[in-house]
Amino acid sequence: MSARGVIAASEPHTALAGARILRRGGNAVDAIVAAKLAATITELPLTSLGGGGACIWGNAAKGYEVVDFFATTPGRGLPALPTLDFLPITVDFGQAAQVFHIGKAAAAVPGELVGLLHLHQRGGRLPLREVVAPAADWARNGFIVSPQISMMAGLIAPILLHSPSVAALFCPLGHVARAGERLANPRLGDFLHALGEGKADEQLDRYWTSLVEHFGPAQGGLITAHDAASYAPVVRQPLSVPFGRYTVLTNPPPSAGGGLVGAGLRLAEDRALGQEEFLSAAHQSAVATVLADVSLIRRAGYDQRLHSDPESIRNLVAGKINPSSGARQSPGANENHLGATTHISVIDAEGMAAALTTSNGEGCGHALPELGIHVNNFLGEEDINPAGFHRSPPGSWMSTMMSPTIVVIDRGPCFALGSGGSNRIRSAILQALLNLLAYGRPLDEAVNAPRMHLEGDKLWFEEAGLPAAAAKALDQRWPAATRFAAPSMFFGGVNCAARLDGRLAGAGDRRRGGVVVLAED
Repeated sequence: MSARGVIAASEPHTALAGARILRRGGNAVDAIVAAKLAATITELPLTSLGGGGACIWGNAAKGYEVVDFFATTPGRGLPALPTLDFLPITVDFGQAAQVFHIGKAAAAVPGELVGLLHLHQRGGRLPLREVVAPAADWARNGFIVSPQISMMAGLIAPILLHSPSVAALFCPLGHVARAGERLANPRLGDFLHALGEGKADEQLDRYWTSLVEHFGPAQGGLITAHDAASYAPVVRQPLSVPFGRYTVLTNPPPSAGGGLVGAGLRLAEDRALGQEEFLSAAHQSAVATVLADVSLIRRAGYDQRLHSDPESIRNLVAGKINPSSGARQSPGANENHLGATTHISVIDAEGMAAALTTSNGEGCGHALPELGIHVNNFLGEEDINPAGFHRSPPGSWMSTMMSPTIVVIDRGPCFALGSGGSNRIRSAILQALLNLLAYGRPLDEAVNAPRMHLEGDKLWFEEAGLPAAAAKALDQRWPAATRFAAPSMFFGGVNCAARLDGRLAGAGDRRRGGVVVLAED
């Protein structure tokens, strides 16, 4: 029996959709688009065709590129801000509560739908009809809600109950869907089916018209017809980070995450990390110090340079600028405890790799009622609006911590990975990469080993699986550290596909219900 490819994702249906396409002769791009379309049905609290994301894909023969379809700031053509539907809502995480902002004015111009179609056009080979089929089937006929997705939906229940259009998607039985219950979205299923039947342009027009109608100034939103006509995904050259015998390719500016991952790798290589006993006090202290310095880099005007001087970020990760230079200049953003983002990784048997990360934020509490699409609240998330809400010029590309990543040797992919987790994305990916490339840990251990995150002077870490001496060393250096007694979704969800010595394998992050499927004939 031969393998067609491997897929790692955060939900069983998502992984199965990609594996089905691989078995039907699709490549990694076909599989990842099919999986992501399925995720918009079966991981609805985390991703949506009303959200945004980025995908890095390619192979040794053709090279690699990033298709960036994150959100843009709406409001093109508006002479002044209208009266906005924009309000705070509190989400209780048990250990902490957090305020998000929702309403129609929390919605940025979404890129996910056009981005996935563009990605498929550039790299896929199967007809779109086959690629959309798994998602359309589950949307029309229903799927069984997983415990992970039920838990996530329960956390943001106040948002999911905010309007009838969203409650209809998540609460058809009068309560937020529970694990084991069947959930369907037939309007979205019909929309996806029509997309696949050669009517993509017609359905895209319908989608944009609905966005402007329901999220325009007359409804308290900011999305205009000019925004809809102007949006297009952007193809970018990946950031290239040399690390020993590997080259790490990741998301470039204006994304924030890739450069910070690259800066961490530079610091780790300069300090020769990898000699310490894994999970020892020395290992944990060394990694924590790198994470602390990455946080300092971000506070030294890094976010401003993403737009004003992106070349400096490329120089930073290429080793042309000392990553330790620069003083603290600005406060850090508040942590998003949920980090409502999801990631998929695929490598096929022919050596094509793809890593795709998307988000819907927490959702704005309103949907496109005739299409069954919950729209993002990116304009209402404090951590990606560091200058304040509704301050960015209309049409500007929003920044994100999303960092889909491919690791290559001699241009051939050996790992494809990424993570959800808001600001923790950079720490999760960096630690997984160091576990693999510097410490040489087995794939599953590299993904699921105890994890930490630093933001300014604040440390969070998982103590489960750590020797007592290692936890004590972290506490002594960061006395205000927050310990997690068990692995937590707070620390992201790294899903990794691998191709090593011609063998395909994968690892899913158990913090977020990670699933791996090897597609075999």
